[in-house]
Amino acid sequence: MTGSSKPGKRRPAAAAKKGKSRAKRRPKARQLHFREPAPSLPRRILRFLNRLILFSIVLSITLVLPLRWMNPATSSYILQASWLEQAVITQQWRDAESIAWTMKMTVIAAEDQNFPLHYGFDMNAIRQALNDSQNGQGLRGASTITQQVARNLYLWPGESRVSKWSRKGLEAWFTVWLEMLLPKSRILEIYLNIAELGDGVYGVEAASRHYFSSTAGQLSLPQAAALASILPSPKTYSVFQPGANQQQRREWIQQQIRQLGGQAFLRQHQL
Repeated sequence: MTGSSKPGKRRPAAAAKKGKSRAKRRPKARQLHFREPAPSLPRRILRFLNRLILFSIVLSITLVLPLRWMNPATSSYILQASWLEQAVITQQWRDAESIAWTMKMTVIAAEDQNFPLHYGFDMNAIRQALNDSQNGQGLRGASTITQQVARNLYLWPGESRVSKWSRKGLEAWFTVWLEMLLPKSRILEIYLNIAELGDGVYGVEAASRHYFSSTAGQLSLPQAAALASILPSPKTYSVFQPGANQQQRREWIQQQIRQLGGQAFLRQHQL
């Protein structure tokens, strides 16, 4: 046919688009990656200390808070006496309601008369102990019932200077947590059940049966005072053959109970 021309070949649409996209490509800008400088030594130390403090707080709460509802299965001192000294352990748990008021009052009168009032540390007793030491009367103990619970539950006996100071620091730490997380009545109940009252004898129920063939709920005032009088050194002092000083201490304990108010003192402070 005249006037008709043969059409030229057209480039496929996909190829045209590919070429167009190639034409539009531009080299990408090179991205520079900068590595952060390593933290300085003081910063690393601070970070480590923060983590250590956080871990210590979590661990302490884990160890102390359940005692608000659960009785401790044992204590550090009991375990050490059993494992290291191969002692035969006698202990029977008794709830606070099953323990005679006389026993509660004798340990308060003998060990910590400000127990319901302080927050774990009796500062007046500490100052008096330091004054007595400076006056040449020897350094006597000023540990509260809460401090003794912290020591017996979690720590260890030790005679070296390093051991004593490290133990005192941990004792103070756990004392704070016990006071914050447990009521006073619960702290007293635990103390009465884990206190050492003879060679392998722990708790007032086991002591009542061992010494008087009785129960903790049946202790008379003289019997309770006899048990409380050996608390400073239960492996040294005798329940049945007290020395003159120990006999005076028993009488002093009973006198202090009368001055404190006896059962009324326990009711007043919900102990």
